[in-house]
Amino acid sequence: MKIYTKTGDQGLTSLIGGTRVPKSSLRIDCYGTVDELNAYIGLLRDQDVNGSRRGLLKEIQDRLFTIGASLASDPEKSKMKIPDLHAEDVALLEQEMDRMNATLPELREFILPGGHPSVSVAHVARCVCRRAERLVIHLREGSFVADLVVVYLNRLSDYLFVLGRQMAHDLGAEEVTWKPRL
Repeated sequence: MKIYTKTGDQGLTSLIGGTRVPKSSLRIDCYGTVDELNAYIGLLRDQDVNGSRRGLLKEIQDRLFTIGASLASDPEKSKMKIPDLHAEDVALLEQEMDRMNATLPELREFILPGGHPSVSVAHVARCVCRRAERLVIHLREGSFVADLVVVYLNRLSDYLFVLGRQMAHDLGAEEVTWKPRL
């Protein structure tokens, strides 16, 4: 089977369910951004400091594929069974954040992204996650999107922030705080 189909050469693509839409549509932007986030989570998973977290990061990637499938489906036409999110997926992120926060210094100031290249990857992933969340919320204004998709993306961005802090701690990297110029 060839990877290229030439069916998108005119700027259209098919949703699950067969509906053809412009590649510039908000729905495509949503699941394209989730795909971008998934690539950054893969890069994050590949950081040496995350050796003990690789399983969880892979699970997050699996959930992002689930979200992508949901967003790639035409809510009016798709009769295909696709995977869905569960409340336990959100609870897992919350449990991991609570576990990491228990060992981290209390957060009293804003933190500037960076401090170590691996930590920077976590911050980039967090920013892409927030963009995906904003796009999905916009899509939800005019089309069906499962509420748990928004909740998961919101919680995932929080998790990525805490993970960045944990990575900095594990690496002995300085957390640079924002000192506003007044």
